[in-house]
Amino acid sequence: MTLEYRRVMENPKSKLDQIDVSGIAEKPVKRPRLVAGTRYTADEIHEIFRRFSIQRPEPKGELEHVNAFTLLVAVALSAQATDVGVNKATRALFKVADTPEKMRDLGEATVGEYIRTIGLWRNKAKNVIALSEALIRDYGSKVPDNRDELVKLPGVGRKTANVVLSMAFGQATMAVDTHIFRIGNRLGLAPGKTPDQVEAKLMKIIPAEYLYHAHHWLILHGRYVCKARKPECTACVIADICKSAEKTAELPAPLVPLPPQVF
Repeated sequence: MTLEYRRVMENPKSKLDQIDVSGIAEKPVKRPRLVAGTRYTADEIHEIFRRFSIQRPEPKGELEHVNAFTLLVAVALSAQATDVGVNKATRALFKVADTPEKMRDLGEATVGEYIRTIGLWRNKAKNVIALSEALIRDYGSKVPDNRDELVKLPGVGRKTANVVLSMAFGQATMAVDTHIFRIGNRLGLAPGKTPDQVEAKLMKIIPAEYLYHAHHWLILHGRYVCKARKPECTACVIADICKSAEKTAELPAPLVPLPPQVF
């Protein structure tokens, strides 16, 4: 045992104060690498959508329709309206007009009578007739299966086009409505000042295996759990991953399949 070691052992506290640590470099703390433009790592994003896929294996849109045309009309009518309200109005309408020709023949006034319980119904009735006429004239009464053509139709914007492409034609799209826009910003999953910015980020960061159903998962999560006024965090299956400043729970809800959707 050396004399130096003995002195340290006999009075360790005083000796430790004299140790020169200036040449000892601190080991840097390795921080998780976040996906650019989000508050999450790639593993966290994958886990978020993995859990959604277990909770709702086959999510569905809640607008009632019988074909691509009635879906297009229903989505166009849903702007600034609830799906429930649109469904109440269109059940009777679609029984008598499920093609562009039948809708055109009803005329704007009659269509208006069917949908007058929906907000902005006068303008929407006008657009429904106009888009029906455009489909007949320019597309052989068929709903086009690409976004550029869809957004040319009266009353059809990017969000409506994305919903139709997804639900009618099986394309992976991201229809950013108020729910998805809120979630993208509130959670820091895809922050953006416009729906187009949120859409672009989500399309880039969501794993390919989950992309097809992703917009329905996010819409339903926003509608029933991550609500606008008061998020129900205790019912959230991603509460432990969520990085929202508004979060009120740290433990996730049980991850079990939900009952089938009933419209």
